[in-house]
Amino acid sequence: MNNALYISASGMQSQQKQLDAVAHNLTNMNTPAFKATRVQFAELIDRGAANATNPNPPQTHLAGLMHTGMSFDFSLGELKQTGSAADIAIQGAGFLAVALPDGSTGYTRGGKLTVDANGVLGTTDGHPLQPQIQLPSDAQSFKLHSDGRVEALFADARPPMELGRLELSTFARPDALKSTGGGLYHATEDSGEAKTLSPGQDGSGMLAQGFLEGANVKLIDEMTKLMLAQRAYEIGSKVVQAADEMMGMTNSLRR
Repeated sequence: MNNALYISASGMQSQQKQLDAVAHNLTNMNTPAFKATRVQFAELIDRGAANATNPNPPQTHLAGLMHTGMSFDFSLGELKQTGSAADIAIQGAGFLAVALPDGSTGYTRGGKLTVDANGVLGTTDGHPLQPQIQLPSDAQSFKLHSDGRVEALFADARPPMELGRLELSTFARPDALKSTGGGLYHATEDSGEAKTLSPGQDGSGMLAQGFLEGANVKLIDEMTKLMLAQRAYEIGSKVVQAADEMMGMTNSLRR
Protein backbone atom coordinates (compact mmCIF):
# COMPACT_ATOMS: atom_id res chain seq x y z
CA MET A 1 0.00 0.00 0.00
CA ASN A 2 2.78 2.39 0.91
CA ASN A 3 4.53 1.56 -2.36
CA ALA A 4 1.49 2.82 -4.28
CA LEU A 5 1.64 6.11 -2.39
CA TYR A 6 5.38 6.56 -2.92
CA ILE A 7 5.27 5.68 -6.63
CA SER A 8 2.32 7.94 -7.37
CA ALA A 9 3.77 10.79 -5.29
CA SER A 10 7.11 10.68 -7.10
CA GLY A 11 5.29 10.60 -10.43
CA MET A 12 3.16 13.61 -9.50
CA GLN A 13 6.24 15.58 -8.44
CA SER A 14 7.93 14.77 -11.76
CA GLN A 15 4.87 15.80 -13.77
CA GLN A 16 4.78 19.09 -11.86
CA LYS A 17 8.30 19.77 -13.16
CA GLN A 18 7.07 18.98 -16.66
CA LEU A 19 4.19 21.42 -16.29
CA ASP A 20 6.57 24.12 -15.07
CA ALA A 21 8.88 23.56 -18.05
CA VAL A 22 6.01 23.71 -20.55
CA ALA A 23 4.72 26.93 -18.98
CA HIS A 24 8.23 28.44 -19.17
CA ASN A 25 8.55 27.47 -22.84
CA LEU A 26 5.16 28.88 -23.79
CA THR A 27 5.87 32.14 -21.96
CA ASN A 28 9.04 32.65 -24.05
CA MET A 29 7.67 31.74 -27.47
CA ASN A 30 8.33 35.27 -28.72
CA THR A 31 11.74 35.71 -27.08
CA PRO A 32 14.51 35.90 -29.72
CA ALA A 33 16.92 32.93 -29.70
CA PHE A 34 15.08 31.29 -26.77
CA LYS A 35 15.79 27.56 -26.47
CA ALA A 36 13.14 25.19 -25.17
CA THR A 37 13.72 23.52 -21.81
CA ARG A 38 13.40 19.76 -21.60
CA VAL A 39 12.82 17.81 -18.38
CA GLN A 40 14.90 14.70 -17.76
CA PHE A 41 13.42 11.75 -15.88
CA ALA A 42 14.78 8.48 -14.53
CA GLU A 43 13.09 5.41 -13.10
CA LEU A 44 13.63 4.65 -9.43
CA ILE A 45 14.50 0.96 -9.13
CA ASP A 46 14.19 -1.04 -5.92
CA ARG A 47 16.44 -4.12 -5.98
CA GLY A 48 15.81 -5.15 -2.42
CA ALA A 49 18.57 -5.70 0.14
CA ALA A 50 20.25 -8.97 0.99
CA ASN A 51 20.59 -9.79 4.69
CA ALA A 52 20.86 -12.74 7.03
CA THR A 53 17.15 -13.50 6.87
CA ASN A 54 16.83 -12.68 3.18
CA PRO A 55 19.98 -13.81 1.35
CA ASN A 56 18.19 -13.71 -2.01
CA PRO A 57 16.52 -10.31 -2.41
CA PRO A 58 13.44 -10.04 -4.62
CA GLN A 59 13.63 -9.14 -8.27
CA THR A 60 14.04 -5.53 -9.26
CA HIS A 61 10.85 -3.53 -9.66
CA LEU A 62 9.85 0.03 -10.40
CA ALA A 63 9.72 2.21 -7.30
CA GLY A 64 8.74 5.49 -8.87
CA LEU A 65 9.81 8.25 -11.21
CA MET A 66 12.49 10.83 -10.47
CA HIS A 67 13.21 14.25 -11.94
CA THR A 68 16.97 14.28 -12.62
CA GLY A 69 17.49 17.71 -14.16
CA MET A 70 16.82 20.06 -17.05
CA SER A 71 18.43 20.30 -20.47
CA PHE A 72 18.12 22.61 -23.46
CA ASP A 73 17.00 21.92 -26.99
CA PHE A 74 19.46 23.84 -29.19
CA SER A 75 17.79 23.08 -32.49
CA LEU A 76 17.77 26.13 -34.76
CA GLY A 77 14.85 28.52 -34.53
CA GLU A 78 13.43 30.33 -37.54
CA LEU A 79 15.57 33.23 -38.75
CA LYS A 80 13.59 36.44 -39.16
CA GLN A 81 14.94 39.28 -41.26
CA THR A 82 14.85 42.63 -39.49
CA GLY A 83 17.10 44.74 -41.70
CA SER A 84 18.81 46.23 -38.64
CA ALA A 85 22.61 46.15 -38.66
CA ALA A 86 22.55 45.64 -34.88
CA ASP A 87 20.70 42.32 -35.14
CA ILE A 88 22.90 39.22 -35.28
CA ALA A 89 21.88 35.56 -35.70
CA ILE A 90 23.87 32.33 -35.87
CA GLN A 91 22.92 29.99 -38.72
CA GLY A 92 23.86 26.66 -37.17
CA ALA A 93 25.76 25.54 -34.09
CA GLY A 94 27.77 27.77 -31.82
CA PHE A 95 27.67 30.68 -29.40
CA LEU A 96 29.12 34.16 -29.21
CA ALA A 97 31.34 34.62 -26.15
CA VAL A 98 30.84 37.68 -23.93
CA ALA A 99 32.83 39.03 -20.99
CA LEU A 100 30.89 39.23 -17.73
CA PRO A 101 31.49 41.69 -14.86
CA ASP A 102 32.84 38.95 -12.54
CA GLY A 103 35.56 38.08 -15.04
CA SER A 104 33.92 34.89 -16.28
CA THR A 105 32.78 34.16 -19.82
CA GLY A 106 29.16 33.82 -20.83
CA TYR A 107 27.75 32.50 -24.08
CA THR A 108 24.83 33.74 -26.14
CA ARG A 109 23.11 32.76 -29.36
CA GLY A 110 23.16 36.32 -30.65
CA GLY A 111 20.44 38.93 -30.72
CA LYS A 112 20.47 42.71 -30.74
CA LEU A 113 23.90 44.29 -30.28
CA THR A 114 24.77 47.74 -28.96
CA VAL A 115 27.80 50.02 -29.13
CA ASP A 116 28.88 51.53 -25.80
CA ALA A 117 30.41 54.97 -25.22
CA ASN A 118 33.86 53.61 -26.12
CA GLY A 119 32.67 52.08 -29.38
CA VAL A 120 32.84 48.49 -28.09
CA LEU A 121 30.32 46.00 -29.48
CA GLY A 122 28.30 44.17 -26.86
CA THR A 123 24.91 42.82 -25.88
CA THR A 124 21.98 44.97 -24.80
CA ASP A 125 22.88 44.08 -21.19
CA GLY A 126 26.26 45.75 -21.63
CA HIS A 127 28.42 42.62 -21.92
CA PRO A 128 31.21 43.17 -24.52
CA LEU A 129 31.74 40.53 -27.17
CA GLN A 130 34.88 38.38 -27.05
CA PRO A 131 37.17 38.90 -28.89
CA GLN A 132 36.55 42.59 -28.36
CA ILE A 133 35.54 44.69 -31.36
CA GLN A 134 35.90 48.47 -31.03
CA LEU A 135 34.54 50.90 -33.62
CA PRO A 136 36.36 54.16 -34.39
CA SER A 137 34.67 57.26 -32.99
CA ASP A 138 33.84 58.52 -36.51
CA ALA A 139 32.37 55.23 -37.76
CA GLN A 140 28.79 55.51 -38.96
CA SER A 141 27.95 51.81 -38.65
CA PHE A 142 29.52 48.38 -39.00
CA LYS A 143 29.22 45.43 -41.34
CA LEU A 144 29.42 41.81 -40.21
CA HIS A 145 30.38 39.17 -42.76
CA SER A 146 29.17 35.60 -42.48
CA ASP A 147 32.72 34.42 -41.68
CA GLY A 148 32.92 36.73 -38.65
CA ARG A 149 34.85 39.64 -40.14
CA VAL A 150 33.68 43.02 -38.81
CA GLU A 151 34.22 46.22 -40.79
CA ALA A 152 33.63 49.84 -39.80
CA LEU A 153 31.61 51.92 -42.26
CA PHE A 154 32.07 55.65 -42.63
CA ALA A 155 29.85 58.43 -43.91
CA ASP A 156 32.48 59.80 -46.30
CA ALA A 157 34.15 58.08 -49.24
CA ARG A 158 36.64 56.16 -47.12
CA PRO A 159 36.69 52.41 -47.73
CA PRO A 160 35.50 50.06 -44.94
CA MET A 161 38.07 49.35 -42.21
CA GLU A 162 38.41 45.77 -40.94
CA LEU A 163 38.31 45.77 -37.13
CA GLY A 164 38.66 42.12 -36.29
CA ARG A 165 36.84 38.82 -36.50
CA LEU A 166 34.16 37.34 -34.28
CA GLU A 167 34.52 33.69 -33.32
CA LEU A 168 32.06 31.01 -32.26
CA SER A 169 32.27 28.68 -29.28
CA THR A 170 30.98 25.11 -29.46
CA PHE A 171 30.53 22.46 -26.77
CA ALA A 172 30.57 18.67 -26.68
CA ARG A 173 27.17 18.74 -24.93
CA PRO A 174 25.47 22.12 -25.38
CA ASP A 175 22.26 20.69 -23.88
CA ALA A 176 24.10 20.52 -20.51
CA LEU A 177 24.92 24.26 -20.40
CA LYS A 178 23.63 26.25 -17.45
CA SER A 179 21.27 29.15 -18.14
CA THR A 180 21.90 32.30 -16.14
CA GLY A 181 19.02 34.32 -17.60
CA GLY A 182 18.93 37.01 -20.23
CA GLY A 183 19.82 34.54 -22.98
CA LEU A 184 23.22 33.79 -21.39
CA TYR A 185 24.71 30.36 -20.72
CA HIS A 186 27.67 29.10 -18.70
CA ALA A 187 29.80 26.05 -19.31
CA THR A 188 29.41 23.14 -16.89
CA GLU A 189 31.37 19.98 -16.20
CA ASP A 190 28.86 18.01 -18.28
CA SER A 191 28.90 20.44 -21.23
CA GLY A 192 32.69 20.43 -21.43
CA GLU A 193 34.97 23.37 -22.12
CA ALA A 194 34.27 25.72 -24.98
CA LYS A 195 36.00 25.08 -28.30
CA THR A 196 36.70 28.32 -30.17
CA LEU A 197 36.24 28.18 -33.94
CA SER A 198 35.93 30.51 -36.89
CA PRO A 199 32.36 30.63 -38.25
CA GLY A 200 31.86 27.72 -40.63
CA GLN A 201 34.78 25.71 -39.21
CA ASP A 202 34.29 22.11 -38.02
CA GLY A 203 30.51 22.23 -38.18
CA SER A 204 30.03 25.62 -36.51
CA GLY A 205 27.44 27.98 -37.93
CA MET A 206 27.74 31.15 -39.96
CA LEU A 207 26.83 34.65 -38.80
CA ALA A 208 23.94 36.61 -40.33
CA GLN A 209 23.61 40.37 -39.90
CA GLY A 210 20.14 41.88 -40.08
CA PHE A 211 18.47 38.71 -38.78
CA LEU A 212 17.17 37.48 -35.42
CA GLU A 213 16.71 33.85 -34.50
CA GLY A 214 13.24 33.09 -33.22
CA ALA A 215 12.45 30.78 -30.32
CA ASN A 216 12.47 27.07 -31.22
CA VAL A 217 9.33 26.41 -29.17
CA LYS A 218 6.59 24.64 -31.13
CA LEU A 219 3.11 25.36 -29.81
CA ILE A 220 1.61 22.00 -30.85
CA ASP A 221 4.42 20.03 -29.20
CA GLU A 222 4.17 22.00 -25.97
CA MET A 223 0.38 21.71 -25.81
CA THR A 224 0.67 17.94 -26.34
CA LYS A 225 3.18 17.68 -23.49
CA LEU A 226 0.91 19.82 -21.34
CA MET A 227 -2.07 17.49 -21.85
CA LEU A 228 0.02 14.36 -21.25
CA ALA A 229 1.49 15.80 -18.05
CA GLN A 230 -1.95 16.81 -16.79
CA ARG A 231 -3.37 13.34 -17.45
CA ALA A 232 -0.39 11.63 -15.80
CA TYR A 233 -0.75 13.91 -12.79
CA GLU A 234 -4.46 13.13 -12.62
CA ILE A 235 -3.78 9.38 -12.72
CA GLY A 236 -1.25 9.73 -9.91
CA SER A 237 -3.72 11.65 -7.76
CA LYS A 238 -6.36 8.96 -8.29
CA VAL A 239 -3.89 6.26 -7.22
CA VAL A 240 -3.17 8.23 -4.04
CA GLN A 241 -6.90 8.58 -3.40
CA ALA A 242 -7.54 4.87 -3.96
CA ALA A 243 -4.62 3.86 -1.71
CA ASP A 244 -5.88 6.20 0.99
CA GLU A 245 -9.39 4.73 0.79
CA MET A 246 -8.02 1.18 1.03
CA MET A 247 -5.92 2.11 4.05
CA GLY A 248 -9.00 3.66 5.62
CA MET A 249 -10.97 0.48 5.03
CA THR A 250 -8.15 -1.57 6.57
CA ASN A 251 -8.10 0.61 9.66
CA SER A 252 -11.86 0.16 10.04
CA LEU A 253 -11.73 -3.66 10.07
CA ARG A 254 -12.62 -5.38 13.30
CA ARG A 255 -11.78 -8.90 14.38
